[in-house]
Amino acid sequence: MKAVQYTEIGAEPVVVEIPTPSPGPGEVLLKVTAAGLCHSDIFVMDLPADGYVYGLPLTLGHEGVGTVAELGAGVDGIAVGDAVAVYGPWGCGSCHACARGRENYCTRAADLGITPPGLGSPGSMAEYMIVDSARHLVPIGDLDPVAAAPLTDAGLTPYHAINRVLPLLGPGSTAVVVGVGGLGHVGIQILRAIGAARVVALDVDDDRLELARTVGADVAIRSDASAAAAIRELTGGQGATAVFDFVGAQSTIDMAQQVVAIDGHISIVGIHAGAHAKVGFFLVPFGASVVTPYWGSRTELMEVIALARAGRLEIHTETFTLDEGPEAYRRLREGTILGRGVVVPG
Repeated sequence: MKAVQYTEIGAEPVVVEIPTPSPGPGEVLLKVTAAGLCHSDIFVMDLPADGYVYGLPLTLGHEGVGTVAELGAGVDGIAVGDAVAVYGPWGCGSCHACARGRENYCTRAADLGITPPGLGSPGSMAEYMIVDSARHLVPIGDLDPVAAAPLTDAGLTPYHAINRVLPLLGPGSTAVVVGVGGLGHVGIQILRAIGAARVVALDVDDDRLELARTVGADVAIRSDASAAAAIRELTGGQGATAVFDFVGAQSTIDMAQQVVAIDGHISIVGIHAGAHAKVGFFLVPFGASVVTPYWGSRTELMEVIALARAGRLEIHTETFTLDEGPEAYRRLREGTILGRGVVVPG
């Protein structure tokens, strides 16, 4: 089968031919129908040799949907032909966090060598992939696979970040979304679907600012030196109730700390090497919290899929074939994909 793999530190990914895997006991073989590209993949491929821990060669892709092709021994509750999404942050299944469906915060995964698809285990940028357990599959019904694949991260991650502070986002509140990319444009829609906050979107690109308006942002502002003052003015000087930074660069983190309100909240979702928040008295407003949420729970993925099936989320995508996978990653690095890039194996 074909797969898009990262094979050499510092090199671009390549398309390779590898054997089609067979499911072992408890495993599921999935025929991949769509796989999303993510900036986390770029982060991984940009790591130096002394910081890279994901193994080589690595089949990329941690956003995946497909149809069940084969069941390993002992698998039940799912049938060949079922259309499913892959829940990516695999955990041990038995610790306190996993028992609550929060495998994204599993306390034993690292010690047990359990890694997510595309981030240690073979990922979804292939014609077939192995899923370690049926509990990591969520039915998608008749959802379009291209629209469904990004839900597993670009949908789940902002949903988790927003859902954990939903009580803050009532009428009269202001939520700022920094970065209207693959996650940010979905985050805007989630804020509109489950919260009551005024939504302010920031980006440096005019096309993405227009996308923000299209998907429901109340205000779209260019992310430049005047943005912080503009947000303060919009909020009558109080600042933003919550800031969701889907970029995570030092400049965006610094701006989030400038605009967050007293007793407000900052979620740093995007990942940039070396960027960090400075937290302490007089560095953030009194009562303000700063968190780095990671992915989301299995229950939350079910809720994201339910929102999509109800027509509350519209994922803007650009599709590529597996052979175009390396070019898709180049486009992702350049920032020329509007919305989410999705590979369709064909």
